[in-house]
Amino acid sequence: MDFGIVLQTNPPAARTVQLARAAEQYGFSHVWTFDSHLLWQEPYVIHSAILAQTETIKVGPFVTNPATRDWTVTASVFATLNEMYGNRTVCGIGRGDSAVRVLGAAPTTLHTLRESVHVIRELASSRPVTYRGTQVQFPWSQGSELEVWVAAYGPKALALTGQVADGFILQLADLDIAEWMIAAVRQAATEAGRNPDEITVCVAAPMYIGSDVAHMREQCRWFGGMVGNHVADIVARYGSTGAVPHALTDYIAGRQGYDYSEHGRAGNTHTDFVPDEIVDRFCLLGNAEEHIAKLRALRDLGVHQFAGYLQHDNQDGTLRAYGETVIPALDAQVALEEGGN
Repeated sequence: MDFGIVLQTNPPAARTVQLARAAEQYGFSHVWTFDSHLLWQEPYVIHSAILAQTETIKVGPFVTNPATRDWTVTASVFATLNEMYGNRTVCGIGRGDSAVRVLGAAPTTLHTLRESVHVIRELASSRPVTYRGTQVQFPWSQGSELEVWVAAYGPKALALTGQVADGFILQLADLDIAEWMIAAVRQAATEAGRNPDEITVCVAAPMYIGSDVAHMREQCRWFGGMVGNHVADIVARYGSTGAVPHALTDYIAGRQGYDYSEHGRAGNTHTDFVPDEIVDRFCLLGNAEEHIAKLRALRDLGVHQFAGYLQHDNQDGTLRAYGETVIPALDAQVALEEGGN
């Protein structure tokens, strides 16, 4: 299993770069950042600084969208970073949440998302593509390679992911929900004639190493509110029964609006509706042994990467505990299992 961290690009940018460098030293393979240009600093500028000050870390948005930038501009960013630093980028993409909603706009359609995945991947992989009726290609790009991972929750988005994505981003760590969603993506891939084993599965959730359960919950309750935005869209489209598990939809019954000025922040005042049970199920909280146990369970479901959100007051301690204890324990078990084979 690979490990990533997910950061907000809050000023100072030097702090984001510092955390990225520490992550590499502790054995993390990926550094992801939010991409919401009004709420936080421009991620791709900071990605360049991270790549310049690390050797192996891969970077990418978690996640971008097809609406706030022209697709050719997005592809150009990735192709440029790859030319400068080697192929060390990944494009996480979805329909759009905070980046579009704070502008008073709505997420894009799945059709638009599907088309953008193709255009961005082809252009950023040094290949020609037809865009708006014209064949285009970067004449300066050679040998660039880009995977596009799609963030999804609802049935149609999960199907699209299985049909076209290189990776699947699931932003919650509930074991039952993860099992259902991973199966849906793999089934869609199989039905599309793809090998489902070639789709990277990335589960992302807040990770907090500590002993004060009540404090950890309050620091991470924002995550249930963020997920609730997407769940509300699903319920509006499909209703609250049948299409998706009750474990995902039931908890938003008490949701009353959402203030994006507090999006993704500890202490968000619009997440009181999120019960403790959801925080515990969606996140990774507790001591190192508890994290290891849940990560092993996720790995057994077919998860290839766990990406931990670090939007809380114990960033350095959690990173250190993962580097010194959690990641080595998972690596040791893999080595033991491979040795036994």
